Amino acid sequence: QVQLVESGGGLVQAGGSLRLSCAASGRTFSNYAMGWFRQAPGKEREFVTTINRSAATDYADPVKGRFTISRDIAKNTVYLQMDSLKPEDTAVYTCAAGEFQRVASSYGYWGQGTQVTVSS
Repeated sequence: QVQLVESGGGLVQAGGSLRLSCAASGRTFSNYAMGWFRQAPGKEREFVTTINRSAATDYADPVKGRFTISRDIAKNTVYLQMDSLKPEDTAVYTCAAGEFQRVASSYGYWGQGTQVTVSS
């Protein structure tokens, strides 16, 4: 089992920044790729970014160049640095552990999510 706990969400003005954290415990954190997904009200959950054990990354086009994923193996934590935020980034952001893929079904472990709200 892997337990994931997100933190760092909140309210920010458009153009601002937030840094999300996802702390993992349980089975070996480094064995898994870590991903971030988001879900806005009335919309489907969508892929945001993922990072694998070798620190290779993949980003969805809407966040490319604005968001940065990183991981600290020693701290069992993955981070999502979000810059130049837009109102359309408003969503519940959830981290997940699994395979280095864009599809949610490739991730077997999920956190509870943290709300990010970007005001215009």
